[in-house]
Amino acid sequence: MSELAIKDNSFLRQFETRENGHLAKIEYSSQERKVFLTKLVIPEDITREGFKEDFIKAVLNHIQDQNLRVVPTSPQIAGFLRKNRQYKEMLPVGIRI
Repeated sequence: MSELAIKDNSFLRQFETRENGHLAKIEYSSQERKVFLTKLVIPEDITREGFKEDFIKAVLNHIQDQNLRVVPTSPQIAGFLRKNRQYKEMLPVGIRI
């Protein structure tokens, strides 16, 4: 697995990466040092096994590097956090998934 290059497009409020020329994105909103991950969009043309998990991990690591908390409002991202408990400390106090 190679590390994905994540771009924070703050104008469109989305994290982006390209895979074989196709743009995958996670839309977000931010408030008071929390990042709300609202929507995961991966084009059908991206078929690499494990891409979705790699992309979510890269975005979470990017957020973690900025010492921000994460609130997953996207069901796919919430499901990922349920399975990958090592990211649990990124949740704000009182948020359970």
